[in-house]
Amino acid sequence: SLPIYAGGLGVLAGDHCKEASDLGVPLIGVGFMYPQGYFHQHVSAEGWQEEVYERLNWAETAIEPATTADGRPCVTAVPLGDRTVLVAVWRVRLGRVTLYLLDTDLEENAPWDRELSARLYGGDREIRVQQEIVLGIGGVRALKALGCEPAVFHLNEGHAAFVILQRIRDAIEGGASFDHALEEIRETTVFTTHTPVPAGHDTFPFSLVEKHLSGCWGTLGAHRDQFLALGSHDSGAGAQFNMTALAMRSAGAVNAVSQLHGEVTRGMWSAIWPDQPAATRPVTSVTNGVHVPTWVSHEMATLFDHHLGPDWRDRVDELALWDGVLSIPDEALWAARRNLRHYLFTFIRERARQRWTEDRVGTPRIVAAGTLLDPNTLTIGFARRFAGYKRSELIFTDPERLARILTSTERPVQIIFSGKAHPADDVGKHHLQRVYKRALDPLFGGRVAFVDDYDLHVAHYLVQGCDLWLNNPRKPLEASGTSGMKAAVNGVPHLSIGDGWWAEGFNGSNGWTIDGGAVGDNPDVIDLADATSLYTLLEEQVVPAFYDRNAAGLPPRWLAVVRESIRSVAPRFSARRMVKEYAERMYTPALSRRIGVSS
Repeated sequence: SLPIYAGGLGVLAGDHCKEASDLGVPLIGVGFMYPQGYFHQHVSAEGWQEEVYERLNWAETAIEPATTADGRPCVTAVPLGDRTVLVAVWRVRLGRVTLYLLDTDLEENAPWDRELSARLYGGDREIRVQQEIVLGIGGVRALKALGCEPAVFHLNEGHAAFVILQRIRDAIEGGASFDHALEEIRETTVFTTHTPVPAGHDTFPFSLVEKHLSGCWGTLGAHRDQFLALGSHDSGAGAQFNMTALAMRSAGAVNAVSQLHGEVTRGMWSAIWPDQPAATRPVTSVTNGVHVPTWVSHEMATLFDHHLGPDWRDRVDELALWDGVLSIPDEALWAARRNLRHYLFTFIRERARQRWTEDRVGTPRIVAAGTLLDPNTLTIGFARRFAGYKRSELIFTDPERLARILTSTERPVQIIFSGKAHPADDVGKHHLQRVYKRALDPLFGGRVAFVDDYDLHVAHYLVQGCDLWLNNPRKPLEASGTSGMKAAVNGVPHLSIGDGWWAEGFNGSNGWTIDGGAVGDNPDVIDLADATSLYTLLEEQVVPAFYDRNAAGLPPRWLAVVRESIRSVAPRFSARRMVKEYAERMYTPALSRRIGVSS
């Protein structure tokens, strides 16, 4: 109802807020209100992504102006360079959790400043640093104007790290020294990093940061060099101001989002703690999870009601509870899975019909949209952002071998792709275009489809209706991933590289791990080995398990994997387990430190 997110991080933040509401964790979220939302994707007849921005109709959106204690709409001022930008604050009610969204689209602001919060992706590094100043400094000021006094600040990725600057300034204005202010803020700050990809960490030339922070220093100005040093980091091209480095040096608790990502992060940021061995660097891990009530289908939820008990939603993270899945009869489980697959294909067919009516681009696009798919065929889903490291084309490494798998007369397979590329990611757009072309290739006999304009609505159908979820990033570049968790709780087993959450989630019988065994620095060799492993798993394990049927027409081997997928993934990778971990391991210790500092 409020499409301002993009990809996994935005959805994860939403799931975090929903679960905090369910548990009664007193959480307040702060982000940007993007009036243009996240772009709609149109794919041309040649397969090129085109971004279409559509301004939100706020009258039809679950949002309202945030008001101060005297009932006036909350507007705060943020110094930005040699000027001041006004920021309006909007409120979203998420059950017991409140989300505040910042908006610079006010008549009082200059046209270029009104555009700062227009959309998630857009502009250059200069726009980016201004957005992050508005988010960090404006966010702290907005909370103060609203009368909120957070006990702990949780910085979700480095984009919010200018929170540190405003909080230090406030403490100094209250009489603290710089060192004491930094220590107090460090004790009450939690930081989560989500990416091992260097491009995912914002860096800026010091001159650019100083230019746009020039009006923000106030009493902190005498300590400008000390503050800038907190963000100084050399990634190999000379020292720049790094938002992640600022957050890591200023937080009392730092976590990655899977166990493997924790190991990678401790190595990646070794310069922050140069005298400490990797094992003792202060980066823990809280593996991501998904809000199960949001993502589980009605069919599966009904089965859970009968076999786990009507209160299962309140006990999602209890391991023993999910043993009840083992008691679901094969007939009932298979019927639910078949229904979900048919819902998916009904959705795809109607979406293709709608596209044909709207665009009239002809038969090729309709073929690419999946009109030749068979609702009784083993269906693989691949849906995520198109980026180079996610290797969307890996399965096409050997087209002839793949074609034999897909077009088998007795045991056919089909693949549904969906996802968007970052508007500025030309490499990702080329990957998307080539996948789209594969959907038109006669070699695959209509067994490959591309569903455009991927969003949460499409995602629900895919994670519930596919039979198998494919994920093959280049290890170790996926910090966690969550789409496979959503699929698994619906009985859609995971077929993945042992990266991110799957490195700790795979138990040998709840899905399959792709491992070509290649090592070294040659990506072509690794890709070939992983593709070979993928084909072998499909040919020798996945396809036979799905199509081997007993006298009743049921696939008992496949259903055993489905059950184990649900049983092992639902409790361990639920947002309930994740938010409890944050509350117990990150928020509560920070709150305890705050009490200690105050006393």
